[in-house]
Amino acid sequence: MLTDFIRRLTAPDPAPLSDPDARLALTALLVRIARTDGDYARTEISLIDAISRSRYGLSADAAKELRAQAEEIEADAPDTVRFTRAIKDAVPYEQRIGVIEALWSVVMADGERDEGEDAILRMVAPLLGVEDADSNRARLRIEASLKP
Repeated sequence: MLTDFIRRLTAPDPAPLSDPDARLALTALLVRIARTDGDYARTEISLIDAISRSRYGLSADAAKELRAQAEEIEADAPDTVRFTRAIKDAVPYEQRIGVIEALWSVVMADGERDEGEDAILRMVAPLLGVEDADSNRARLRIEASLKP
């Protein structure tokens, strides 16, 4: 099933993803960002689950299940460039902006902005087709939400 999902996502002309498949692809991207610094921390895992519960109205168990599937997808997914371009082709722009916000949340989850995480997010936003201004606004919204 997961291999078939990746094959469909990375096909030369992918069809738009169904809502459950889009959730899976976008959650896998959150996992990829969280793993970028080599420390897939409990805070990041908890945040990914919280994002899934909030964005998709999932129960805690359903969010954990989605994350577990996303971890498998992420491990088998092609390089980040092909993976994000495939998401861009299959997911509407508005959802991609929301994903950028979620990605910034994951980057800042451990209280530190790692240079590697920053670099990959600066690379991922344009690959997702999200304009720099929208990505910057998303980052600022997340930073503002984290201030006491």
